[in-house]
Amino acid sequence: MLPVYQQPDGTTLRAGFTTGTCAAAAAAAAVRFLYTGDTVEMVTVDTPSGLTLTLSVELCEITATGTRCAVRKDAGDDPDVTHKLLIVAEAETLPKAEVQLMGGDGVGRVTKPGLAVPPGEAAINPVPRQQILAAVVSVLPPGKGVRVTISVPGGRELAARTLNPSLGILGGISILGTTGIVEPMSSEAFKRSLLPQIDVALAAGHRRLVLTPGKMGKTNARKLLPVETDAVILTSNFIGYMLTGCAAKGVSEVILLGHIGKLVKVAAGITDTHSSVADARRETLVAHAALAGLPVEALRALMAHNTAEESARYLVERGNASVLTAVATEAVSRAGKFARNQIKVGCILLNLRGDVLAADPFGAACLKEWNHG
Repeated sequence: MLPVYQQPDGTTLRAGFTTGTCAAAAAAAAVRFLYTGDTVEMVTVDTPSGLTLTLSVELCEITATGTRCAVRKDAGDDPDVTHKLLIVAEAETLPKAEVQLMGGDGVGRVTKPGLAVPPGEAAINPVPRQQILAAVVSVLPPGKGVRVTISVPGGRELAARTLNPSLGILGGISILGTTGIVEPMSSEAFKRSLLPQIDVALAAGHRRLVLTPGKMGKTNARKLLPVETDAVILTSNFIGYMLTGCAAKGVSEVILLGHIGKLVKVAAGITDTHSSVADARRETLVAHAALAGLPVEALRALMAHNTAEESARYLVERGNASVLTAVATEAVSRAGKFARNQIKVGCILLNLRGDVLAADPFGAACLKEWNHG
């Protein structure tokens, strides 16, 4: 039975199950069908969390080499991009008493070091791999051998909506799940999914990383700076979390690069820049403008602006870009604290066109080094 989570407003959110659990269930069904000849409609599978689930088998058929079964992913009330995806397992007999696990079409293949799975292997993470193998062994007759191949119809196309291309996982999605259960609306799971980018960058030899909140920032970083793609890390809204992760993993230098509307929040000490968490963009800009001695009329104008982009344009047009430099410098000070003062941090603020608005001294020095080094 899947957990249900009570919310403060009285509503409930339903848990789901991971691609790893789906693959384990489909594999167990395919192996059972292979050796018994009996069609499987339901299959029971253990999860790493300790829960035992009974799942429907949506597909159960004989193939030219063995059997094929499939289980459909149910992410519950979590906004998971793999929700409703079909996870397929094909089974074929082996002459020796062994179990082989392979990745088929729609399952990505790892091409870069630094991840939990070595380069060249199918992107089936260690915990779900163990879960799948355990499920297969539980139904495999003694002394028999089987090769199981996991595939994901549509996985190749869906992977473009994940971080897999950035991580060097090509050709499909990853089979994931540390607990086997999907907790609904779990920001913690999403945050953890961002961390492997740091591992890939470090394994590639990068010690100065560019952290940017979104894909537009990543595109701008590649346009502005002669840095390799692996060295540009997406943080989403979790800038403080990723800075902490960089510190824990031994990164030497970090450059925060992105639109002023996001990074001005860092200058206010906001670690999660989602609008639903906190928003002090106008107040932060007004505070730094006041410290720079701008007149009250300018402060009122800044406070009346709807966007940080509008405020940045206002300041630049009036010769007050130094206010933006002060914001970048304060963002560096706050970011250093997020990183436990273990990393050298710089900051480069951009507008929507990707033009540089301002940078702190270290960020400016890095820009000069990159462009003239």
